[in-house]
Amino acid sequence: MKIIALSKENVNEYREIRLEALRNNPEAFSSSYEEEKEMPDDAFANRLGNEASITLAAKDESGLLGVVTLVREQKKKIAHRANIFAMYVTPEARGKGVGKALMKEIIERARKYEGIEQIYLSVMSENEPAKKLYASCGFQVYGNDRRALKIDGCYYDEDMMNLYLV
Repeated sequence: MKIIALSKENVNEYREIRLEALRNNPEAFSSSYEEEKEMPDDAFANRLGNEASITLAAKDESGLLGVVTLVREQKKKIAHRANIFAMYVTPEARGKGVGKALMKEIIERARKYEGIEQIYLSVMSENEPAKKLYASCGFQVYGNDRRALKIDGCYYDEDMMNLYLV
C-alpha cells in the first residue's frame, strides 16, 4: 500500500470511492449519495485540483483503499486552521492500518503548510472506531453537535475534534 495525492487525472477512481462512501455510510457525511451521484465529473475533478485542499488516497494493486481531504481555511482571520473532510476506508481495508496511515500522512502534510496551527474534524458520536483512530493521532473532542444530521427522520450527533500542531 502507498499513500498518494490525488489529482484531476484520478477523477474516475475518486468519484467511485466517494460514491461508495456515501452509499455505505450515509451518516458519516453531510453530503448524500443522491446529491452527488448526479454531479458531473468536473465537480469531482475540481475537488482534486485546487490550492486550498489536498486529497490523499491509500492505494494498492486492487485500487483505492481509502481517502481523506484536508482543506485550508482561506479567510485571513482563520488562515491558521485546516479541516479534515471525507475520511473513508473501504470495508475490506478496515482494521488493517489504512486509516491510520492516511491520518498520519495528512497531518504531516498539514504541518508543512506555512501557517497551519490547528486541524479540525467532526465524527459521528457513535463511531467509536473512528474516534479512537483520531484520538490516537492526537485529536481531542472539544464539543458535541446534537442532531447534526437528519437522515430519513433519524438524527445523528457529531463530536467535534481538533489537533493543535503548535
